[in-house]
Order: sequence, then C-alpha cells, then structure tokens
Amino acid sequence: MQWEGISEFVNVAENESFTLAAKKMTISTAQVSRQISALEKRLNIKLFYRTTRKVSLTEEGRIFYQHCRGVLDSLQAAELAITNFQTKPQGTIKITTPVTYGEQQVLPLINNFMLQYKDIEVSAYLSNQQISLVDGGYDLAIRVGKLTDSTLMAKKLGNRTNFVCASPEYLNTHGVPHSLSELNKHSCLLGTLDYWHFKEGGKEKNIRLKGRLRYNSGYGLVDAALKGLGIVQLPDYYVNTHIESGELITLLDHYREPEEGVWAVYPQNRHLSPKIRVFVDYLSSNLN
Repeated sequence: MQWEGISEFVNVAENESFTLAAKKMTISTAQVSRQISALEKRLNIKLFYRTTRKVSLTEEGRIFYQHCRGVLDSLQAAELAITNFQTKPQGTIKITTPVTYGEQQVLPLINNFMLQYKDIEVSAYLSNQQISLVDGGYDLAIRVGKLTDSTLMAKKLGNRTNFVCASPEYLNTHGVPHSLSELNKHSCLLGTLDYWHFKEGGKEKNIRLKGRLRYNSGYGLVDAALKGLGIVQLPDYYVNTHIESGELITLLDHYREPEEGVWAVYPQNRHLSPKIRVFVDYLSSNLN
C-alpha cells in the first residue's frame, strides 16, 4: 500500500502533466489523478500546484520527488540485476557425486568449466551414499546406474561399462575362465558387493562369488589385480588405461552387462537456472 502512487507521482513531476504521465504509463488520466490524490491524502501534504496550463511541484513535492526518484532508480537496478541473474550463468552450484567417479571424471571437468564461467562458484561433496538433495540443499547430483528415486528429474550424461579382467601373469598361472560357472574356481577380488553383474541369454544375471580379498576401494582392487592376486570386475574408469597398456586382459566379454547410465538428477520442483543448465550441458558434452 505504501508504494501506491509513487510511479504516478514521479511521472507527473517529470512530465509536468497528468495527461503526458498517463500516456507514458499507458493508463488513464483519471487513474493517475486518483493515485496522486490518494498519495497526498496519505502523506497529508500538497505535492503539486495545479493550473489549467501547468502542473508544478510544491516545495514539499520537490523534496519528496528527490527521494522517490532515488527509490525508483534502485528498484530498476534491482530488477535489472535479477533479470541478468536469470539470463547470465552466475552464482553457486552445489553438487554431490560418487567419490571415485567424481575424482576421476567430474571434478576435472568442473575445473575446466570454471575457467569458462568466471561468475560461477562450485561446491562439490563426494560421497557414495545417496544424499537427499532437498535436505542437503543440493542443486543436483551425479548418479551412476539405475535410478530408483522417481521424485527426481534426470538427464543422461553418458555411460559407464563394467569390465571383468585379470593380469596376464594370473591367467598364465590359473587359466582363462570361459563361462560364468568357472569363476567360482578362481580367486575373485571383491568389493562391497558379494556378486558381479552379467548378462546371459539376453537377461541380467548376478553371480554370487567368494574370495579371500575384499576392499571397499577400487584402487586397491586394481592394484591387487595388477599384482596377479585374482580376477576383478570394475567400472571402466578404473581399468581402461591398464587394459589399453596390456597390463590387464578383459574376460567373459560376451557376458558383459549393458552399459550403465550416468545421470544428472535434480528436484522436480527446482527451476533449472542458467548456471545449472549450462553446467549440465557441459558435463553432457564432455563426459566419456
């Protein structure tokens, strides 16, 4: 209520006419007159001298105009600032991502991204737990594999592949498995799960395995495989370079499960601001 009539007052003062002010504001002259009268009544002062030929400010009106002009200028600057904020990528992005995938794939891309977008800040929290985005105040999360939370929106960024592999030394000593049933005769290097994922006869299949070594560290499992301690199943970003160099040999390729999706997920009710949109597009274009 306290802002009513301010725009009308400033326009009349600057145009020295109720009619010209009404045209500029695309409202009726009567409406301008009513707003000014209500403003004068509320302030209990006379703002204008009115004659049939001219409208001019009273002394009180000039003082009031100086303050109102400054207020409107500030409001216009505020509107421009928020408009720019909505159109120009800027601000803080809070993201969570799995630990190893984040370290190897996501964080280097964030660093490259920030070289291009100087007005964006990023806060990344690495965790293998599925953190609540809303409770944690996160803008988005990177998740790998099947999505289970139907309350989130998702955009696919890329894929990852799990490889079963072992060192040439291990295979020379213990032989090469050619079927899933043969795995139980080998030393399997296990992670946090008791089973490995495969595809057989067009269907997904989980094989429960045992082994004398178990780590919750992919790096530790890779090192064990390189040293000939057994066969391992790990995502591509752990083993690709070792496969390319010949240090690890892929096994049971015809049973390899389909690629898993890598996703950017975010709350359904969260508007994708320019900063999030360009960030997600950047990841989508650059993730392997």
